[in-house]
Amino acid sequence: MEKRSFTMALERHDRHVPFFMGAVRTPDDVEIVPLEIGVGIQTGRRDGQDRHGRMFRDREFDICEQSLSSYIIAKSRGAKFTAAPVFPRRLFSQNCIFVNRASGIESPADLAGKRIGILSFQTTLCVLAKGDLQQEYGVAWRDIHWFVQQAEELALEGGVDIPIRRVPDGKSVGEMLVEGELDAVILPNPSATVLSCPDQVKRLFDDPMAECVRYFKKHGYSPIMHLMVFLEEVVDNAPWLPCVTMDMCDEATQLTYEFYDDPNYSLLLFAHNELEHQREVLGKDPWPSGLAANRANLERFIDFMVDQRLIDAPISVESLFHPSVVDT
Repeated sequence: MEKRSFTMALERHDRHVPFFMGAVRTPDDVEIVPLEIGVGIQTGRRDGQDRHGRMFRDREFDICEQSLSSYIIAKSRGAKFTAAPVFPRRLFSQNCIFVNRASGIESPADLAGKRIGILSFQTTLCVLAKGDLQQEYGVAWRDIHWFVQQAEELALEGGVDIPIRRVPDGKSVGEMLVEGELDAVILPNPSATVLSCPDQVKRLFDDPMAECVRYFKKHGYSPIMHLMVFLEEVVDNAPWLPCVTMDMCDEATQLTYEFYDDPNYSLLLFAHNELEHQREVLGKDPWPSGLAANRANLERFIDFMVDQRLIDAPISVESLFHPSVVDT
């Protein structure tokens, strides 16, 4: 039987290791070719970088781990993509906000009127953080001076009605934070520059994990960053693929948890202890797939995007996903 082959562009997260190992079961007539591809200018990935751009711009992959915010923007503009409700990257904004110690910032309220560096205005973590600052802590994102490090993945249409400044060429928002040119940064992947200067930089929250747990218990979810996206024409010819992909990703997640059953699986000597603690405070699996388990997260995030002028009007959660998986 001739196999149908599909490329799947992934980050090198632990939950994707089973794909790279070839340990995930597939239907007999299906072959999944996992590609290790970073985002932006990340280096050191086996199959290159610029995963999001290569999917949006070049339509290079059949299946792709993709930015939630940019995908919603693309769908609102009629782009020919669809998705499955599998979410392989999640982050809490409270753990990703760093401040310069000399700025006098001690609480979220102190961020009003300050200079804050971000990767881009539409970066999913930045959209979440702007929404959280406004909804959770009463700090309007319009009252902050935003400095972006890179061009938007998808050009903003209609213009955001606040000044957004681009950082000078050759500089990063992390460097500007350490040097005092910025008061704070919000970064999904903080650089070594930020993490290695504790005398100049600290996290906004003294106990960010406790604040993240509070947020989880209030809202009932760990915030989505990425989802699995398909070329529409690929799924037109293989309408079963979103369901199969969900099954494969769920199996990969379960296999990954089983890896951690070995207390010495990770280089982190207390990784298994941390997993036990996570289960105690966040439940058995804070990474659920399916639309029903993630609806509240997605609806709230879409509201953030409308408020931030990233999309013109709300779009339905169902419209983001292939019809075969909207009842999951």
